[in-house]
Amino acid sequence: METTSREKAEPFVAKDGSLIREIVHPRSSGARNQSLAEATVRPGARTKEHHHGRSEEIYYLLEGEGRVHVGGEAREVGRTEAIIIPPAVRHYIENVGAVDLVFLCCSAPSYWDEDMVLG
Repeated sequence: METTSREKAEPFVAKDGSLIREIVHPRSSGARNQSLAEATVRPGARTKEHHHGRSEEIYYLLEGEGRVHVGGEAREVGRTEAIIIPPAVRHYIENVGAVDLVFLCCSAPSYWDEDMVLG
């Protein structure tokens, strides 16, 4: 059995501008087909618009309020909501609240920088 925790994950700024902690990823765990990260977007900030050539993503909001843009559609989202983002669909999320927007991001197949296309 393998376990890990958020506290073991060193934060870094991803290509989209969000602060990321990779909780589970093939480069640091036994996972092979998916990854799980915690993302943080500061108040008034947003991620850069992007898409993934192969990965489907699910965002699950833990804290804060946001506006998510997926494929030209925008929606207000908040704590305990999940957003499904299909592969190859442009998207970004903005923090519209007064506190950090914190969410889990599950990617299948696993997230890799090479699969992210900005713009």
